[in-house]
Amino acid sequence: MPEADLLAVFVDPLERLGFRYMVTGSVAAMLYGEPRLTNDVDIVLELDPAAAQKLTQAFASDDFDCPQEDEIRIESARPSRGHVNVLHIPTALKADIYFAGDEWLHRWALPRSRALPVGPRTIRIAPPEYVVVRKLAFFREGGSTKHVRDVRALLAARKDDLDYATLRTLLAREGLVDVWREVSGEK
Repeated sequence: MPEADLLAVFVDPLERLGFRYMVTGSVAAMLYGEPRLTNDVDIVLELDPAAAQKLTQAFASDDFDCPQEDEIRIESARPSRGHVNVLHIPTALKADIYFAGDEWLHRWALPRSRALPVGPRTIRIAPPEYVVVRKLAFFREGGSTKHVRDVRALLAARKDDLDYATLRTLLAREGLVDVWREVSGEK
């Protein structure tokens, strides 16, 4: 399988068309913390359902398996948990695209996303507080310890870079205070 840059494959097309997005999930955790293997990128995307064809344009090449406009329109119209996958066929790399919808945490994080230089490009990355909250929520839902490792690596690397007051507010709103205490060791 040819090696490909996840960001070049999936983020560059979004940048070219001027989408409002942020990279999150394991890629964001790696950029804030420590590297690990992944073959997908999680992206939160703001998309008006009426502009669904714009997303199909971003991934119009035969190299991509992108959902049809109707599916994108339906998913992007959901107030929460709207989601599609885009597959890069030559490499089997995948983008999980989550639509911002009305989800308060996405709406909080998008305007606070950070421009981060990564190789030859600058990408929009979710704030670290958002990454911690989402990783802890996924840990609570599925129990996968990779989320705990990601959070601990992020905390070790960016301990002084976090807004702890904001983080505690976000954790409380998501009902994750006990999970935070368990993972962080904070009393």
